[in-house]
Amino acid sequence: MRPETDVPSISALTESQHAVARASLNRMPVLEPNKRSGVAYALTKDGVELPVIDITHPVFALNITDAEQSALVQKFLREPIPFHFLPRRIRTALLQFFLRNSMLAEGIRRSQNSFMTGMHTYLLKLGPDMLPTAYANPIDRRIAVSLPAVAVRLRVQDVASLMVEAVVSPLSQAPNRPLHLINIAGGPAIDSLNMLILLCKNHPGILAQREIFLDILDLDDTGPAFGQGALAALSAPGAPLHGLRVNFRAIHYDWSNTDVLQQAVNEARCREGLILCSSEGGLFEYGSGEDVLANLKVLHAADQVIGVAGSATRADEPIQRLHTISSAKTKPRGLSAFRALVQKAGWDVSRVIERPFSDHFLLR
Repeated sequence: MRPETDVPSISALTESQHAVARASLNRMPVLEPNKRSGVAYALTKDGVELPVIDITHPVFALNITDAEQSALVQKFLREPIPFHFLPRRIRTALLQFFLRNSMLAEGIRRSQNSFMTGMHTYLLKLGPDMLPTAYANPIDRRIAVSLPAVAVRLRVQDVASLMVEAVVSPLSQAPNRPLHLINIAGGPAIDSLNMLILLCKNHPGILAQREIFLDILDLDDTGPAFGQGALAALSAPGAPLHGLRVNFRAIHYDWSNTDVLQQAVNEARCREGLILCSSEGGLFEYGSGEDVLANLKVLHAADQVIGVAGSATRADEPIQRLHTISSAKTKPRGLSAFRALVQKAGWDVSRVIERPFSDHFLLR
């Protein structure tokens, strides 16, 4: 896996994206001119100002009933695949041509036979109304309302909520113990940050005077760099995390070698911290069975780990259809196979939220 820059090649850019690229080269920030009230903003590593996702803010909150979700899935299954009558190689080339001015499509293209970078995934999570002015065009907005984009927005909400569910009781019973968050392949770790936002909003005082450690274990440094800026913006006076003591670390991590994870866990144990791990759209969707087991075994060996939250790729008709459009290397295990896998490492799936393309879970 190879880190990707967040600005595509100059030849692929629209006029607004040319301005972004030039600003990046000149180290001039591209500020968002249409800021929303109550929304924090932070700069990417390339100097583009993006809104910071706060799932408690109306512009990011996504409320979908089971019936609405089912209707969206059925609509997705009925939609014709563009150029379906052509060989896949020609179909892919035509789609790249027609989507060449779309930043979101560029991120999807780069994920072919690989994975989507943390920052490209983050852009999908913004929703159609909060895409940055520097990037957004009609194609991007159409992609942002598609079912795959809606699914990643639901994913971050669900995983953040499951993390809160895991941690509320242990924190209430241990008011003086540190909270140590480990985010594997977390990109900007927006699930972890939103978990903290939810805790502050729904359980006032539970984090007061408590030391918090947030470790992002990732191969790519662009996502964690934005995450650090996002944390700073959310910690400003009047922002949702103001007053919290959060120690942020970005740690280079290849999940096939768990020594780094072991070290992070050992440090948390030395502090007698409560440890909560998450991997939203990461390890459990892309990792091999051997890698999943190796990471879970490290976590299981530490009795201070109170849970693991994340997402696992489904194996049903919608994901099969998605794989005919996009060849990102997720592992469509399905819930029963995933449950059997994690049990080999001593874990069990205690809670599941079923969504299009992925199941969102809490392991105990």
